[in-house]
Amino acid sequence: MLVLVVVLVPLALAGAWWAAHRPTSAVTVHAQMSEQGGWLPGTLYASAGSALRLRLISDDVMHGFAIGQSDAPPVDLPPGEIIETTLTFDQPGTYTYYCTRWCGPNHWRMRGVIEVTGGSPLAPQAEEPLYMTLGIDLDAPHPASATPEVRPSPERGTALGVELPDGSRSRQDYVRRPPSETWRALRDDPSLADLSDAEVWDLVAYLWRSTTTNEALRQGRQLFAQNCAACHGEDGAGDGVLADSLPAVASMDSSGTTPAAPADFTDPAKMLGASSALLQGKILRGGMGTGMPYWGPILTEGQMWALVDYLWTFQFGET
Repeated sequence: MLVLVVVLVPLALAGAWWAAHRPTSAVTVHAQMSEQGGWLPGTLYASAGSALRLRLISDDVMHGFAIGQSDAPPVDLPPGEIIETTLTFDQPGTYTYYCTRWCGPNHWRMRGVIEVTGGSPLAPQAEEPLYMTLGIDLDAPHPASATPEVRPSPERGTALGVELPDGSRSRQDYVRRPPSETWRALRDDPSLADLSDAEVWDLVAYLWRSTTTNEALRQGRQLFAQNCAACHGEDGAGDGVLADSLPAVASMDSSGTTPAAPADFTDPAKMLGASSALLQGKILRGGMGTGMPYWGPILTEGQMWALVDYLWTFQFGET
C-alpha cells in the first residue's frame, strides 16, 4: 500500500503539471489578398500570459505576418505552406497584426486584431498626440510661405558658424513649426541680416540635421522602404510602383473622383509648409479617405518620429 501511494503521488503531480502546461490547439489563420478577404479570421483571442499557437497559411501570394509595435521579426508566408508560430502577450489589450509584404494596392488593409484578456491592464495613456495639442488641422492645405531657389544644405549651414537665436535651436522648437516659418523667423532676425536668403535656408537645413541622429535616419530610411516607397516612390516623389493603382477618392470640389495620388515629398511648396508634428499626425492617423493608411497601431512612437525625420531628407539631402 505504501508503495502504491509513493507511485501514485508523483503521477498525480505530473498529471496536474501537464494539465496546466499542455500546449493548446493551434488556430489556423489564412492570408489572402485584401480584395479576397485579407486575414481569415480577422479577430483572434488570447489570454495574457498564455501561449497562442497559430498555423499561418497564405492562399495566394507571398505575405508576411507581424505584430504592430513589437520588436519580434516578421514571419514570411510562402504560398501554400503552413507556418507555425507561438505568441505570448504579457498584458491585456487589443493588438494589431498585419501583412509585411506588398501584395497589392490594398496591401495596407491586411490587418487583424488580437483581443487579449486577463492579467493586469496597462495604465491608461492620457497624453494626446502632438498635432492635437497644437491644434493642427491635418486635412487643411499647408502651402509654404516661402521656398528656396536652391536645395538647402545642412553642411553649408554648419559651415556658416552662425550663433542661432534663442527659440530656434531645440528639437521641440523645430518639430512644432514648418520649415518655411522657421526660415521667416530667422530671416527677420537682425543678427542674421547679413546672410543671403539661400544661407538662411541652409541654417534651416542645419537645424533639422542637428535635431536628429544617424540612427534615427537609418531607422527612418528602413521604415520608408518597407512601408512607404511602394506608393510614394523610393525617391519620395509620389511615383511608387503602386501609385497608379490606388483607388479613386472623392475630389475636393465634388466633381467626381480622382486617383488618390501619394504625397510628393520632394515638392518644397507643399513640404516646407508642413511641420514635423503635422507629418507625424498624418502617419499616426492616416489620410482619412485619401488612400494614406493609418500607422498608429503598427509603428511605435519612436519609429514614427524616425520616419518623419527621414522624410526631410527629400528636401535637405542625406548626410
